[in-house]
Amino acid sequence: MKPVDEIKNRIDILDLISDSVKLKRSGKNYLGFCPFHDNKRTPAFVVFPDSGTWRCFGQCNEGGDIFKYVMKKEGWDFAETLKFLANKAGVELRQPTEYEIERDEKEDRYSQLLEEAVLFYRHQLLKTPAGDYALDYLRKRGVSDESIETFGLGYAPASWETTSNYFLGKGYSESDLVEAGLVSQRDSGGIFDRFRNRLMFAIRNMSGSMVGFGARALEAEDEPKYLNSPQTGLFDKGKLLYGLNLARKAIRSQEQVVIVEGYMDVIIPYQAGFQNTVSPMGTALTEDQMRLLKRFTRRIILALDADAAGEKATLRGLEIARQTLDRSEEISFNPRGLLRYEARLEADVRVTTLPPGSDPDEIVRQNPEEWKKIIEAAKPIVVHVMETLAEQKNLEDPKVKSEISAKVLPLIEDVPNAIERDAYRQRLARLLKVDERALISTQLRGRAGTPRRRKSRRQVEPEVITEPPLRSSEQLATALEEHSLRLLLQDPEWLQVLDRGLQAAGLSRMDVTDFENGDYQHLARLIIQSLEQDHLEPQLYLEQNIPEELRSLVEELQNDPMLANKSSIRLQEDLIRTIMKLRLVRVNEGLQQIRFLMEEIESVEGETINPYEENMLHYTLTRARLDQALRRMIKLD
Repeated sequence: MKPVDEIKNRIDILDLISDSVKLKRSGKNYLGFCPFHDNKRTPAFVVFPDSGTWRCFGQCNEGGDIFKYVMKKEGWDFAETLKFLANKAGVELRQPTEYEIERDEKEDRYSQLLEEAVLFYRHQLLKTPAGDYALDYLRKRGVSDESIETFGLGYAPASWETTSNYFLGKGYSESDLVEAGLVSQRDSGGIFDRFRNRLMFAIRNMSGSMVGFGARALEAEDEPKYLNSPQTGLFDKGKLLYGLNLARKAIRSQEQVVIVEGYMDVIIPYQAGFQNTVSPMGTALTEDQMRLLKRFTRRIILALDADAAGEKATLRGLEIARQTLDRSEEISFNPRGLLRYEARLEADVRVTTLPPGSDPDEIVRQNPEEWKKIIEAAKPIVVHVMETLAEQKNLEDPKVKSEISAKVLPLIEDVPNAIERDAYRQRLARLLKVDERALISTQLRGRAGTPRRRKSRRQVEPEVITEPPLRSSEQLATALEEHSLRLLLQDPEWLQVLDRGLQAAGLSRMDVTDFENGDYQHLARLIIQSLEQDHLEPQLYLEQNIPEELRSLVEELQNDPMLANKSSIRLQEDLIRTIMKLRLVRVNEGLQQIRFLMEEIESVEGETINPYEENMLHYTLTRARLDQALRRMIKLD
């Protein structure tokens, strides 16, 4: 992908322009006052999210994309703007090599070849006797002629060479066909058609360019049931979502996306007016795909069949979505993985369950209103899990109550928002008909690994990931210094979150002086510098500037399995709390020293002025702020 295209894909025009223009939604677009001329009466500046463009319909009468906006706003030329936006998007800019120029030209050629393949397969479907069986299959599934064209549906002949011979005759080479994923190579030499006697689904990227095909077997004995294009320069399943090029407008206007399993589960709802539906095409749902969706909405609904969303899958899950589109395979549904995505992307991920034995396309064909109700009934991940586990169970049995709570409480702990965690605990307590304090007590025992005396809710200590019992303030301070660096090395940009948290509590930003260990001071200085410089990404800056003698220490700090299952928000909270506790240790040490010195002063005859009173006041006020901030964090936790 060319740098300009990659930058446009990574930067949301709404986010960019909203930094300097107050925008108000108007239908699917956004209105505001043009920043380029004086006019505070009539908003004439429009942002079109779907096309990634803007236009002023007033005095300026200009428009363009994100590049044109920044160039006009800052008065820069294209080169300056490209550099700025590339840095903002995290895209590396450099002169393309001859290889890259040649590769881009080839990919354009392959994409055009695939466009021609769409027409070829459609002709085979609609205009040849061999395609009648596939066409009849589509008709029985309720697919209209308009949808056949809209989604680029077709038929691959039951032949080993019909497709390849057609395109070789049009001047394409065997290499072109291999690279486009239309044919496979024989071990003995030569090529053969990859797709044979299959219903073909055109797969396009978010911009609508052809990148590959999905193919469904039409005979029961043909395996696999679903076959995709191979991994190519154009086709990467983990970065594509079927139907997104058509769904993006509806996703943005409805402010939610529905994720389903199969191709038909996208096509039939779209045909019926439910156009905000996409499919991961049989791959596990990836963070790249989630980030694609985040550009259009933060509300994501997983529509799972009854088996997929059931107790076995809920508890076993290793991935987020079905590994294969063959329904004989079970979907892997991992609620903890979903919660991590939700926290990292600041999204709202919900789950809705289909009636047993039903698919989205079947439900929509039979009763569109039922599909609408199913989507509206989507529930937060934790609620879905607790209700699934409780279904058809004897909730009067204490053992059952204990088993369900043991499975749900760890999920609640992974929820980053303290208010939501509290609400989920209350809901679980009502579901199990137990005292909420019993659940809190269970969580505390789970954290510590050993029984602990029951405390009231206000006395509950917040989770500290690593803070072993220590005998001296010096040992405690060292452990807190180490833990804070362990967290900052996870992501140096968390320093900004830490500083905002400290300043909100009336405290100064983190500084090198917060650390007394020499090695830790050096690492803290590098972390601060990584954010002050703007030539490299902070993580890359650290990698290039950490002294050789400290690399083993850094590796040890970074490889902490205790942090693996914690959401970024929880870790950021832990970082703020850790630095506050570290400062509290230092303040208490300072107060003890000053009290000792003041006693010494009082013992000196004739001494009337106490030179330490100002320091005493400073330490006392700082301790009060720290105590108040920590109590607030404990209460929120």
